[in-house]
Amino acid sequence: MSFRPIVPAPGLAGWHFLQRTQVEQLAAFSGSAWAKRDGAYFLERIGQVRNAADLVSDRRLLAVALGAFGLVDDLDNRAFIRKVLEDGTSSPDALANRLTDRRYRRLSEAFGFGPAQVPKTGDAKRMAAVLDLSRATDFETAVGEQDESMRIALYAQRELTTLARGAGSDDAKWFSVMGLPPLRAMFETALGLPRGFGQIDIDQQLQVFRDRTGAAIGQSGIAQFADPAQLERLTSLYMARTQINASGGAHSSGAIALTLLQAGSG
Repeated sequence: MSFRPIVPAPGLAGWHFLQRTQVEQLAAFSGSAWAKRDGAYFLERIGQVRNAADLVSDRRLLAVALGAFGLVDDLDNRAFIRKVLEDGTSSPDALANRLTDRRYRRLSEAFGFGPAQVPKTGDAKRMAAVLDLSRATDFETAVGEQDESMRIALYAQRELTTLARGAGSDDAKWFSVMGLPPLRAMFETALGLPRGFGQIDIDQQLQVFRDRTGAAIGQSGIAQFADPAQLERLTSLYMARTQINASGGAHSSGAIALTLLQAGSG
C-alpha cells in the first residue's frame, strides 16, 4: 500500500481538513494500482468460494474479507478465523457470539458459512459491498498510520451513523458500541473515562456511558447520532480530548472548551 493520505495537522484542524477532502482522497486511494488489482482479484474469485476452508486458504481473498471488518491483524490466524466462519451466528455457543468484539459476528454474517446457512459468496452485489467496505476500512487504516485518532473518527462517521439509524433498542445499540473497539475507544476518550473502565460490570458500564454522554452531548441515546450535528459534537469532543491528552495538558472541561472555541474561530 503506497498511497499516503494527506493529514496536515493533528487535532480538530486536521480533522476538519480531512472531512473536506475525504471524498477526493478516498477516490484516489481506491483508484491506486494495488487497490484496483486486489479488487479485481476479489470479485473474480470470491464467487468460487464455497466454504470457510476455501476462503482462509486464499490469502488475497482473506485480506479483503478481514479488511472489511477491521480485522486484518488476524490474517495469519487462519484456524481461528475458519472457526469463526464455520460456526456461523445462529447458535448462542457459536464462537462469534462468545467474543466480546462484535466485528467477528459481522464477518461471519457477511459470508454465511455457518450451519444451515446458505453461503453468500455467490451474491455479486453483497460481495461488491464487502469490497467497498474493505476499501473504506483500508483508507481509514492508512489515515491511522499518520494519526490514530483520525482513523477512529472516520470509523465513527460510518459505523455510528449506521448504528444510530438502525433498528433495535437503545440498550442493544449501546452494547454494540461497547463491542466495537474503535467506537468504545472514541466514547471512552471523549467522555474522559479512566483506563480499566471496561473491567467493571457491563450494566454499570452502560449506565456510565449513558450518564456521561447525556451530560456532555445533551442526550444519552445512540439514536441521536443519526443527526450529523450531534455526531460532530461527539467527534469534536473526542478530537479535543485526544489533542489535550497528547500535549500533556489538563484534562479539565475548561481546557477542552478553550480548544473547541479556538477551533471554531479558526
